[in-house]
Amino acid sequence: MTLDFRAGGAALSLDLAHLIVAGWTGRDADAIAHHIEELAALGVPAPSATPLYYRVSAPLLTMATRIEVVGTASSGEVEPLLVISDGKRYLGLASDHTDRALETYSVAMSKQVCAKPCAAELWDWDEIADRIEEIELQSWIEEDGDWTLYQSGTLAAIRPLADLMTGSRAEALAQDGPVAMLCGTFGAKGGVRPAARFRMEMRDPATGRVIRHEYDTVTLPEVA
Repeated sequence: MTLDFRAGGAALSLDLAHLIVAGWTGRDADAIAHHIEELAALGVPAPSATPLYYRVSAPLLTMATRIEVVGTASSGEVEPLLVISDGKRYLGLASDHTDRALETYSVAMSKQVCAKPCAAELWDWDEIADRIEEIELQSWIEEDGDWTLYQSGTLAAIRPLADLMTGSRAEALAQDGPVAMLCGTFGAKGGVRPAARFRMEMRDPATGRVIRHEYDTVTLPEVA
């Protein structure tokens, strides 16, 4: 499936060969411990190592503004999206939407069963590489008809994206074709919880440029 991105005002159509979800990528050991405890409260087992690189189906990455999930236990997470194509790197915005109920059984499987919404715009990596850690990410969820700030931070809180590229072997995988990787996130304010609507943005404070995306979640019935 072709994803029609925009990069520097130009169209960039990509057929992804690989999609990676990097987890447990926090740079601060205390922040990682907090996130592990946060998910442990939901029954999610601690990771075998940090970070971890989950391989998921490439077609899960979508620009759709509506996704479908089974049951009411899934939720989104704002993340930087690294894209590598034809030797060039780009930075974008995505949500690692995850089934939290399945996550208590298998984190890898929980990553595979949900679509990963992303914004259509990408920034040229070379244009922001010298200030990458200043890039700001935020997300909001709709609760009781109002938008509630759910996550907020800068890329300085996440392991260097260049290190994640090395650890995931993303550039080697890119020999097969375009690769995308979701690169981790921050803890949720008030705890991880589901919401029918999710809004996210990435901002470059040096230029004021902003990438935004918003999506709705449609709940399908759980049939036993």
